Parts: sequence; C-alpha cells; structure tokens
Amino acid sequence: MVPASAGLKDPGARAQELLPDAFLTRIRQRAAEYDRNNSFFTEDFDQLRAAGYLTMQVPSARGGAGFTLTEVARAQRRLATAAPATALAVNMHLVWVAAAMAMTERGDHGLDLVIEGAAAGEVFAFGISEGGNDSVLFDSRTAAEPDGSGGYRYTGTKIFTSLAPAWTKLGIFGKDATDPDDPRLVYGFLDRAAAGYRIADDWDPLGMRATQSRSTVLTGAHVPASQIVRDLPVGPNADPLVFGIFSSFLTLVPSVYAGIADRALALAVQAVGQRSSMKFDGQKLSMDPDIRWKIADAAMLVDSMTLQLDGLTADVSAGPGSREHGADWFRQLAGLKTRVIADARRVVDLGLQVSGGASYTASSELSRLYRDVLAGIYHPSDDESAHSTVAQAVLGPLPTGQ
Repeated sequence: MVPASAGLKDPGARAQELLPDAFLTRIRQRAAEYDRNNSFFTEDFDQLRAAGYLTMQVPSARGGAGFTLTEVARAQRRLATAAPATALAVNMHLVWVAAAMAMTERGDHGLDLVIEGAAAGEVFAFGISEGGNDSVLFDSRTAAEPDGSGGYRYTGTKIFTSLAPAWTKLGIFGKDATDPDDPRLVYGFLDRAAAGYRIADDWDPLGMRATQSRSTVLTGAHVPASQIVRDLPVGPNADPLVFGIFSSFLTLVPSVYAGIADRALALAVQAVGQRSSMKFDGQKLSMDPDIRWKIADAAMLVDSMTLQLDGLTADVSAGPGSREHGADWFRQLAGLKTRVIADARRVVDLGLQVSGGASYTASSELSRLYRDVLAGIYHPSDDESAHSTVAQAVLGPLPTGQ
C-alpha cells in the first residue's frame, strides 16, 4: 500500500470496493466445480457483469467506473486469487477496452466503438491467435476478402478464443492479399449474429478450464465496413492499435498470474502455520529456517510483481510525455509479461514444496493453481519472442537473412 504521506491513493482500493471479500469468497467456492466439470463460469460472469466489472475502465461520462489501467490490473489480480480462469477469460474483454483507452489517451479514436459498445453492454473477445502464427499481430494465416463495400469476409481458424459462450463482438484480423505487392492486415469486429463461422467444441485443457477458450472457425464470416477498424501493412509497426493491444495484453495478462502467485503464497503461509515438524519437537513448520527461507523467497517475488505491474501500467495510462518509453515500449512490455509469469510459476512451485504431499491431490487448490499457472507460457509474447525483442533493443537487429 502506498503510504498516505505520499499523497497518493492506494491503487488497490477501488478493486477491493468492486470485489469485496464476501463476493470474492462466493467466486472462489465455485472455481473448483468449474474446473472439474470443464464448464463456463456462468454464475461468475453474470454477477461480475451486474457489478459493473466489465465497464470498470469505461469513462464515468459514458457510464463506467473510470478505473485507470493500474486499477484494472489490481482488480484482475484480486479476482485471480479466487478464480484464475474467470479472471483470464474476462481479461480478454478488458484488454479490448484498455486498448481503446490507451489509443484515446494518445489522441487516436479508432477503437471508440469498443468503449461505446462496452458501455452499452457488448462483450468483446479476442479472435487473434492462430495455430503456427508466431508473427502474432504482424501477419495472419486468415484470409480477409474485400466485399466491395468496405467490409470483409474472413476465412481461417482462430484458437484460444476465450469467452466463447458469452461474447457478442469478436475482434479478429486477417490478411487481404488482393495486391500481392502490398498485402494488408485488416482488423474488425465480428457480430455474434453474423453468419459464416462456428465455435468448435474442442476445449479440454490441463488448466484454465473455465475460460472455455474454444477455437473459432471462420468460413467467410462477414464484417461490415462500420466494424472495420484498421488496415495495416504486414510486418512490425508501431501503429496506435498495435501499441494499444500489446500494452493492454502484456500488462493485464500477467496481472492474472500475479494473482495466482498471491493466492499460492497465502496458501503456503497457511499450510506452514498448521503443519508440525518432528525435527523441531512438534513446532510449526513456520519455525523451520529452511521453510522460512522459501516463504521469504516467494514473498520477494510477489513484491517485485507489484512494483513492476504498478509502474508500467501507470506509464501506459500517462499518455504521451515524460513517462513514454519510445522505442523501448515493446522491450518493457514483453519483459514484464515474461518475468511475472516465470516468477508466478516459481511462487506456486515453492508453495507446493512447503505445503506437503496433501497439496499434490487433484482436489487441492494449490494443485489447481499449478495447472492454471502453466497456461502462462502459451500467451504471446512467448519466451522466444520476448527475448528476441529485448536482444534487438539491446544489441541491435540481426543482419538481413539471419
């Protein structure tokens, strides 16, 4: 918590107001059942939506709560302590809203329809990821065919489409190769009522099961001109839309995993306070120096997550000015996501180590957190991409062809 003497508000205060303890407890009580049944978090979703969770970053003038990105990240972290899969799925809607706000703060209103839609009750989801596409936003395996009136028809398969049972607007992109010398990446929002797509029943993962991140198969799905938001060249670029997506995704996704680490640490502290040690004449394991070292190690990792997430989310929200990172933005964002998720995995691992064999049972909450935290390695930017980004920033680009 920021000291009162600093003249700043605690960035987690509004998150606690939005997610009071009793509300969070009810969400936690349902998490194991959703995981066990591989079912969508319907009750959580309905209650979060009714509480205004999906509009927390929408400006108050448009009916939202006007949260900053830092406050949204803190709320996501808090929600993830109760139900990581619920937090991760809702995250995909919140990322679109955050991307729109990041663009607006930089004078670009290309995603105003997201802010307006969220305020009106639309639920946005990400139809971006594609199997085998390690270029992420800089190329696409999905074909985007012009309809002659400014709209497009999309054909391809999008994977990891969270919120599959609930979204009303799916953000997608594809490649318009009409001009082979100048292929374009076209972004738009598919309405759930549109024809030309199907949601596959193919979600049976190791963890994060309640997200119901099913594949979406596009077979000429039509997006009208009014819902097309960007037309960009293939390849890396710093367009405000690209920045908005990266800056939101790479801060809010690790916030979920930081919440997993928070909960794993709390469970570990609880466990060592209950378990006894024969080696120390029946004293609690919390008195064992080796156990204390592991708990301290986990706590230091959690503390570092807070500093990193609060700092970079504040920089994103600051807009143009002294807190801009210029050419180092992608280095900072990719590094943040990579570090936080790696550290969260380490914290869960330490929690399992000190909690004893009971935590290895399938019904153990720590066991579920262990399965959930592993999903972090599959979110872009992956380790290889992140390290390539940072290496290029520090060492310069490789010669062409390498």
